Amino acid sequence: MAAASTTETFNCTPEQFFTIISDFEKYPEFLTEVKQCKVLETKGNKKLVEFQVAVIKTFSYRLWVTEEAPKRMSWTLDSGDLFKTSLGSWDLTDNGGKTQAKYAVEATFKVFVPGPVAKALVNVNLPGMMKAYQQRVKSKYG
Repeated sequence: MAAASTTETFNCTPEQFFTIISDFEKYPEFLTEVKQCKVLETKGNKKLVEFQVAVIKTFSYRLWVTEEAPKRMSWTLDSGDLFKTSLGSWDLTDNGGKTQAKYAVEATFKVFVPGPVAKALVNVNLPGMMKAYQQRVKSKYG
């Protein structure tokens, strides 16, 4: 299993950051690798979300996302082209009016991917993704 995690501080409240991370259909506006994202089904605080992502090639997958606003969001794989398993989370903490956000993801692939390559695939977009979230926070909340 390949895994990645990072912790970042964002200049907004956890409630504001949760609004950004839970607005799935807006992801293509600021996450360049996300080509399409839509909520297919909602059951209480769980949503089935379909992502179409372009990283080397275009693939799609569906996640069951559990929202525990404004502190936590977690997900597990429902189905997809590339992943055998995928699970992850955002854990948000109020840090004096700013948000400390811990992002973690783990994945296994349907086809054989050597360990170092799998780790690189899971980690490759993490810095760019965090930068995109920082820019989104800045554009929405100054």
